[in-house]
Amino acid sequence: MISYLCGKIIHKKKGHLILNTGPIGYRVAVTSQEFERVKEGDNIELSTYLAVRETSFDLYGFSSQEELDIFELLITVSGIGPKTAMSILSIATIETLQKAVSSGNASYLVKMSGIGKKNAEKIVLELQGKLGVGYETSDASLSDEGDVLEALCALGYSQRAVRESLKQIPAETTDAKDRIKEALKILTKGK
Repeated sequence: MISYLCGKIIHKKKGHLILNTGPIGYRVAVTSQEFERVKEGDNIELSTYLAVRETSFDLYGFSSQEELDIFELLITVSGIGPKTAMSILSIATIETLQKAVSSGNASYLVKMSGIGKKNAEKIVLELQGKLGVGYETSDASLSDEGDVLEALCALGYSQRAVRESLKQIPAETTDAKDRIKEALKILTKGK
């Protein structure tokens, strides 16, 4: 099993990197954050997961061991395959997943990660107690985060763009109004 790669990015295309590790180039799927963070020519290290299917071998890469651990937990949930787990990690932060699961709030997970209600409920049910230390998160703070998402979407921004901007806001910024202001700065910067 391939569990670690270190090399130079020789090509980027649609969420995948071609990583040159000497005489071999590996095609590795990465999260959208990682894809945006790196550029061709960069030397990077990735913890990896090799998904073996009947018709393919797919390699998934992560910039941290924690991301890989969460990915591996997600794919233990029935109905969540590697591609779905990767898209969840591309949209929701690890902290978002941990907050939602530890508080048992599937609706928050639906809003923030963009997955369906049924899969969100399965994730909460099957991973509660497995995602590391529980968060002391009140339903009010989860509700505030959902309200921030809804408010920004009501202003005409796409859910995906809003989720991406919310990931970039420092964790210390907890007040809903401040989070909206910071997200708007990020969203208007991209225009």
